[in-house]
Amino acid sequence: MNWQPDFLKNDFVQLVPLRADHFDQLYQVASDPLIWEQHPNKNRYQLPVFKNFFEGAILSKGAFLILDAISKEAIGSSRFCNYDELNSKIEIGYTFYARSCWGKPYNQSTKELMINYALEKVSTIHFFVGAENIRSQKAMEKLGAIKLGELLMPYYGEPDRLNFQYQINHSNWNKVKL
Repeated sequence: MNWQPDFLKNDFVQLVPLRADHFDQLYQVASDPLIWEQHPNKNRYQLPVFKNFFEGAILSKGAFLILDAISKEAIGSSRFCNYDELNSKIEIGYTFYARSCWGKPYNQSTKELMINYALEKVSTIHFFVGAENIRSQKAMEKLGAIKLGELLMPYYGEPDRLNFQYQINHSNWNKVKL
């Protein structure tokens, strides 16, 4: 299953499969401490911590560098991960954007591309959002995701953190799109 397609693009964003040579571009975005203030891993702006995050992204074989579709500048990252073929589900997560993108259509545009692509291959998509990350929780609600519960989540090379689990499937996604 290809979880890093080359063709995810719309009027706002272009998702490019993340490669090792994207590190400097992406760290330039991620080095802003305010991006991480509501995130469970608040020190991810620090170079050693971000290197660990980036390594996990590359190893996931589902991560993207998010570019502004017009300027082609790096504005963030997201990824598909933890594909479960048997249960026909995938996770979308590890998403972050430059603060200049907040409150604009970049997150919704990215998620629409990723959700539409995933729902061609699986029946269920899960999202895990930090318990303190109010911005991302509101974004999940805007997408029509259903909150399933709370659980302690492992992070690659980082301490476990409390997250809220959300779900989108064909039924609730089609309701949002109508």
